Formats: sequence, structure tokens, C-alpha cells
Amino acid sequence: MASYIQRRKFLATLGGAAAAWPLTARAQQPTMPVIGFLNTASPSAYTARVLAFHQGLSETGYAEGRNVAIAYRWAEGQNERLPGLAADLVAQRLAVITGANIAAALAAKAMTTTIPIVFAISVDPVEVGLVASLNRPGGNITGATTLGAELGPKRLELLHEVISTASKVAFLVNPTAPIAESLTRDMQEGARTLGLQLHILHASTEHDFDTSLSEVKAGALVISTDPFFNSWSERLAQLASRYAVPAIYSYREFAAAGGLMSYGGSFTEAYRLAGVYTGRILNGEKPADLPVQQATKVELIINLKTAKALGITVPLPLSGRADELIE
Repeated sequence: MASYIQRRKFLATLGGAAAAWPLTARAQQPTMPVIGFLNTASPSAYTARVLAFHQGLSETGYAEGRNVAIAYRWAEGQNERLPGLAADLVAQRLAVITGANIAAALAAKAMTTTIPIVFAISVDPVEVGLVASLNRPGGNITGATTLGAELGPKRLELLHEVISTASKVAFLVNPTAPIAESLTRDMQEGARTLGLQLHILHASTEHDFDTSLSEVKAGALVISTDPFFNSWSERLAQLASRYAVPAIYSYREFAAAGGLMSYGGSFTEAYRLAGVYTGRILNGEKPADLPVQQATKVELIINLKTAKALGITVPLPLSGRADELIE
């Protein structure tokens, strides 16, 4: 009960921080640095990741409210708000902009070449144009990556292991994503390897979800890794349940909300590493000199309650490999 109350208090702090920051920042000592935390999601979806970020900060000697202030800006799943939120943070002349997934990082990059930016993403930052190279990022940007986009074919393989009778699998992708084409190409190759037909579905707004999932004419669904989809993990899980579609996504939030499976890199570890880099930059290091780090932990989560509701028997070898079984 105590941990539940503490979690609720933490969420309330995150949700109210954006509105309260200008007042609290003025109350801080002039020497206290201010971090801008920019993200496409909402505070409720990122509680564990923000806590991990704070853990990373603490490893470099920083604690919010004690010797650093944080200005939170959440796009609440509306990516069109990001340029305005990024411009607002840049105007504050902050010490660092951090917490940025890919869309937020690109929005921040478009607004400043001088304020350090620290990202936490699941795609190749070189491929999307955030850094010059992994070892020598150059410029004002660095951060941490986790395994995500490259695991698409593996998600398809895992789902096929559970739904072995399905000959056709749907793939939901955001066509506006910078790597939409490469994600689709990799999945098509993976489907050919497994002898499956792949049906491509597109969604770039919340309103597209219901239409796309209602049109799934396949035995299973793979949802592509995308920051926009991350913001709506619970909604996607609910729709997959409504239309009785066995589905797999990248992160635990999806399986916890009722999706059948999730398989992907640990974003909590990536955000801890981003917290460490943010602290190191506050201590005087330059982003250009900090190689992009990679969180290598991968997690398989299976929701057995959902499997039972769908009439699916999860093979014992697969459930035995799972990092977590939700019952």
C-alpha cells in the first residue's frame, strides 16, 4: 500500500511539474542547473523510466530539488506539439535537454545546436541523423539506445511459435516514422523466411488504431517499434483484446495492459544510462566526447491471462524462456 501511495505521489509530481516549473525555477538558487525533460508520451506511461533516469542522475551526484531542477514537457501522444515544447525549453537556456525518445530528440535537435541533448531510443541514431557516429557523436547530442527496431523479425518468430497455425500475420507500422521503410523491409524478409504472408497496416494517429486493428484479417499481429505507439501502448492492447487479435509489441507496458506478448530491450536501463550521461554533462563533459551507449538487456513478457482468453496454449519451452509471466 505504501509503494502504491508513493507511486501516485510521483505521478502527481511529474504531471504537475510542467505547469509549476517556471515558479519553482525562480525559487531555486541561481547556481542550480535546470534540466529539460522532453518526451512524446505522458507521465503515467513513463513512471518506471523516469525513476530509472533519476537513479542514473543520482549515480553522478544529482538529485531533483537538492542540486538540480527538472522542467518536464510531455506531448501526451501528440507529436505535433513537440516543436513548440522543444522551442519553449530552448528559450529557457537550460543546461541539458534529456529524456528524449526519437521524435522528441529530433524536435530538440531542430531547435538548438548548442544546448546538450541526451536521448534514449531504440533505433540507430546514425541512421536517423541524430549523431555522426556511435563512438564520436560530434555536435551537441549523445545518449543511450536499447534493442528495439532490429528485433522485429524476432518478434514475428516468437509470435509464430505461439500461433504456429497462422499462415498470415499483420504488421502495424507508422508510415511517418523515419525508419518505416526499413522496418517494413526487415519484416517482409522475416515473413518470407518463416513462410508467412505479411499484411501491412498503417497508423499515424490515434484515430487510425481502431480502423487498422478492426481490419486485421490475419491470425496474429506484430506492432512495430515506434515512440508514437509507445504513447498508446495500453490503447493498442485494449483494441487487440477487443478484436481478439494475438499481438506482440516491444515493451512490457503492452503485455501488462492485456497484450499477449512483449519482446524488446530494457528502456529502464536506457533511461538510467541517459541519467548518468546527463549528470556527466552537468559536471562539465561534452556530448561530442561521450560515445552512444547501448543497453543490451532484452525482456520477453507473456500474458498468460490473455492467452487463456484467446484460447491459446503457450508452448512450455517458450514460457520457460520468458522473463515474466503475467497471470
